[in-house]
Amino acid sequence: MARTILVKGSEMSLCLVQSRALLGLEAAEVTVEVHLANGLPSFTLVGLVDVEVKEARERVRCAIQNSGLDFPTNKRITVNLAPADLPKDSGRFDLPIALGILAASGQIEAAQLAGHEFAGELSLSGQLRPVRGALAMALALHLRGIGARLVLPAESAQEAALVPDAEVYGARHLLDVVRQFLPADAVPPALDAAGSGEGWARVLAAPPGPASRPPDLGDVKGHAGAKRALEIAAAGGHSLLMVGPPGSGKSMLAQRFAGLLPAMSVDEALESAAVASLGGRFETGQWMRRPTASPHHTASAVAMVGGGSPPRPVSSSKVVSPGYPGKSTT
Repeated sequence: MARTILVKGSEMSLCLVQSRALLGLEAAEVTVEVHLANGLPSFTLVGLVDVEVKEARERVRCAIQNSGLDFPTNKRITVNLAPADLPKDSGRFDLPIALGILAASGQIEAAQLAGHEFAGELSLSGQLRPVRGALAMALALHLRGIGARLVLPAESAQEAALVPDAEVYGARHLLDVVRQFLPADAVPPALDAAGSGEGWARVLAAPPGPASRPPDLGDVKGHAGAKRALEIAAAGGHSLLMVGPPGSGKSMLAQRFAGLLPAMSVDEALESAAVASLGGRFETGQWMRRPTASPHHTASAVAMVGGGSPPRPVSSSKVVSPGYPGKSTT
């Protein structure tokens, strides 16, 4: 369960904030430990962090200062992303790092952060930018039965809210988040100048829009044998390989194959959407719709399934998950 601990002494303070890292389809729990101590001013990030995470030092510093909050420039700041053997990448840890610094320096109430998990990239002005894999984070909480509140940038919160029973909050600026965790007797001047904080809101799953008519086999004239093969493959959940000269109708038939498949279950839709979210391709308008792939005939195996370190799906919209899990529609 998410937790936040604040330990204060005469010369140091320690705060723990919860977040999550992406490792394939998994969203592993990460504890952001922020330690402030006396000594030569510095800002150190440790915990098997990638270059994008190391650059959070400058983004967080500028975001806090440009938001009118106090950055502890006279302290030795150490941030550890635990566990140390789990790779961390992207700017998703900017928000929890900033909140940990603010809590450790006494500007927000650390105890109120308990029960929340945070992710979001910060601009230099303090605006929150969307992150990849928001739906995977909410799905991890759902599958593990964790009742933590998930705080995300407003754009990312829309997709995370699709997970059943997820408690997701969206924010547009660092000050929108800070305002929710202030001590009862403290209102910094920056928050007065920022207005009422309408950028913070509980995000609920948007109702699905009107379903567009998928391409239908009824539009195809002739090709009786090919259409019969598609129907048998759809009924039995079989793979299908089409071979023929250019212009013979292979792509046209493959695009209509998804229309033969049954409606997606919620679990299938969540798995498909999570893969698209990891590649930054998910759109809420495609919810509960089976994707269709159109890879080029020269595409390699790596181009088809993605790769890299850590592995992730390809970002191109032309190579996506097939209709049936583990089956190909082309």
